[in-house]
Formats: sequence, C-alpha cells, structure tokens
Amino acid sequence: MVNNGGASFSTRILQWYDHHGRTNLPWQQDVSPYRVWISEIMLQQTRVQAVIPYFERFMQRFPSVHALAGATEDEVLHLWTGLGYYARARNLHKTARIISDDHRGKFPDTVNELCELPGIGRSTAGAIVSIAGGRRAPILDGNVKRVLARCFGIEGWPGQSNTANQLWQKAEELTPDRRVADYTQAIMDLGATLCVRAAPNCAACPMESICVANRGARVEQLPGKKPRKAMPIKSTCMLLVENAAAELLLEKRDSRGVWGGLWSFPECAPGELDEILANFPRGSSRDDLSPFRHTFTHFHLDITPVHINLPDTADYEIREASKRCWYSLTQPVEIGLAGPVTKLINELRR
Repeated sequence: MVNNGGASFSTRILQWYDHHGRTNLPWQQDVSPYRVWISEIMLQQTRVQAVIPYFERFMQRFPSVHALAGATEDEVLHLWTGLGYYARARNLHKTARIISDDHRGKFPDTVNELCELPGIGRSTAGAIVSIAGGRRAPILDGNVKRVLARCFGIEGWPGQSNTANQLWQKAEELTPDRRVADYTQAIMDLGATLCVRAAPNCAACPMESICVANRGARVEQLPGKKPRKAMPIKSTCMLLVENAAAELLLEKRDSRGVWGGLWSFPECAPGELDEILANFPRGSSRDDLSPFRHTFTHFHLDITPVHINLPDTADYEIREASKRCWYSLTQPVEIGLAGPVTKLINELRR
C-alpha cells in the first residue's frame, strides 16, 4: 500500500498523463508481455524515436516469442544492427528460447521469476508485470531515477548501491495500487518528455511546486553525475579485403566481448599491418581509408581501415567457413554487422 504522500504523487502524475501522456507508441498498442519486454530491452540506453523503427521491424519479423525463439542468432542480430549494446539482442534470443521451450510460450508472471531469465533485471521485470499484467510492481529505469532524484532531493550517482537503494525504496513507496499500468507509463513519460537530462521543462511539470530540485535551483545537479575518469584509447586496423566479385571478407566474432556474435572485418594491431599485407597475393592493391574513432562505454577505439583489392586471378582460401564468409556488396545476406562495419560497407558502396 502507498502512503498519503505516494497517493498525492501518483495522483498528480496520472492527472498529467491523462492530458499529456503518450498513448500512441507502437508498444502501447496490442499490449502483451512479449511486446512490453521487447520494447523495454530496446529502450535501454536508447531514445524512443530511435527505437520505434527497430521495434516495428522486429515485430513484423518476429510477431511472437515462438517466432523469435525459432530464429537464428544472425537473423536477430541483423535486425538489431545499429541499436548497439548487442548483448541485449543475444539475451533476447536466449530468453525467447527458454520461454518457448520451458514455459510453453507463456511469460512468468512475477518479478522474481522474470529476473531469472537472461537480460531481464528488476526494472524490466516490473514493467512487464505492471504494464502487461496490471499488477503492482515498481520500476526504476533511467527516466524514473531522474524524476525521483530531483523530486525528492536524493543525492548521489544512481549507479552507486546506496543511492540506488534509496531510489528503489522511494519507487516502492510511490507505486499505487490502482491504474498501475498507466502510472508506470506516466512516470517514464514524465522523465522522457519533461524531466529530461538537460534543460527540463519544469514549468509544465505536475511536480513543480513540490520538487526539491526545482525549489532549490538544483535541477542541473540532480541526479548526481557518474564519477569521471579518463577513457582509455585503443587502436586497431580493419582489413577490408575485397575480391573480384565485389565481396568483402568478414569474420564472426566470439559471443563474448566487443561486438559479440556479430560479423566484422579481420583486424590486426597497427604495428602488424605491413607484415600481414606482405602475405596477400601478388598484384593486390592497397587503399588507406580515413581513420575514425568509435566510442564504447568504457574506452575509445581508433580504427584505421585499409581497403585491399585482390587481383582477378587470386584464389583466396577461406579457412573455418563457419567463422568467415564472403559478403556481397550487391546481394548482401542478412547477418548482424558491427556498427563501424556497416559504416565502412556503405562508404565502399558509395
């Protein structure tokens, strides 16, 4: 049960949502645990407008958990290409197979059971239970953390356990017993549309008069920022090996680590480039493309792309066909590609 303060908070949010909330997002139509789950995973670290076309394509290709479970990992990663954080897609595929095989396609209906599945945390589980099931369960995604930290003056970076515990406690207190699905969508909407990270629209917020951050002119200070530390810089050379049939050599990366399970260009350390190039067939040509930087969560990667054209007569053998393939520029197959690979392929096509 919520206390009076919680009732007041949820009432304000629900009244605002009834007049200003978003109700036409694709995942708000034909609501089901499957659709809520897919949308919540896609929305992690990704903005709504970027997610919409991915969600629609995903639903068209995989309209049910059984359809997703029956797909190959490459098919799933192909539709995920460009969204980033690819472990999300791999976990989606694993979980779909578990639900399809072990639960006969039916999603568990409690937060604890859902949290036992790959890639589903407490907040995602809460969203599935509350939005699709209409049962009381708090959530705490990035938008909700920002709303609660500002409204109640909760100090510290939400990534720290002490701060996270305070936020979860507050989320539990405030979640109402009625209209749980609407409330869950409403508080996420508030953080996504008004209580945004920079330049929030406090004047339009239903919490303006009670918000600790607004009253204390501390909106820019809350929630607390992640402690900054220097990002390490790594370097690699990507080899864009092209044969006479306009096909590029790709390698499938290990499931763990950067771009796990995706297809990428062969790589080498910059100091090894000349030695590796010397082993290509006689008559191969080399063209150094413009280097660029790709930034991950924990480091920068400086990429030097080198385009290598094999001569028409070259017979370049591919070892381990399951881990290497020729990718046609004119008739591409549907496989998951790392972001920089897509960028470079498009550059070559132009």
